[in-house]
Amino acid sequence: MEFIATPIPGAFVIEPQRIEDERGFFARLWCERELAEHGLDTTLRQTNIGVSRAGGTLRGLHYQRAPHAETKLIRCPRGSVFDVIVDLRPDSSAHGRWFGVELNQDNHRALYVPAGCAQGYMTLTDDTEIYYHTSAFYAQRAASGVRWDDPAFDIAWPCDPVVISDADRNWPDFVAAAVPGIMV
Repeated sequence: MEFIATPIPGAFVIEPQRIEDERGFFARLWCERELAEHGLDTTLRQTNIGVSRAGGTLRGLHYQRAPHAETKLIRCPRGSVFDVIVDLRPDSSAHGRWFGVELNQDNHRALYVPAGCAQGYMTLTDDTEIYYHTSAFYAQRAASGVRWDDPAFDIAWPCDPVVISDADRNWPDFVAAAVPGIMV
């Protein structure tokens, strides 16, 4: 596995190292030892999938407040997404900055999202599936988010959403959000 640092401290794009032959290829997507060698959280509490029927579906930007803050390791085994993380950690050198990367069924990349960052994605194709691990159990009372189009972040999404939930459309502005509660 190749760990490619992003502008967000502690966030990585993970490229699988393919072993190829006439049958196709094999690659590791999770290795506790390699993640730990990079100083990353290897706790695995929950695995989730999300399926979106339409291209242009936007989900996020979500996070969980402490003490339920979570790291995520996200893949897109079917279709394609533009995945975005926003650093909400007040003490981070990248506080308020975002990073985006395309994850899809062909590049097999994963995105490691550290606790304290909001995460969301826009589907780039119909019938897209994401698959992700989290380091904490889902806690509804700790679930929170910031708005996908908040001018504080100025995220360059590939297009305006075609499908978005009312909840995601109506997250508060970053300045008004109760962000200090996400410290880990």
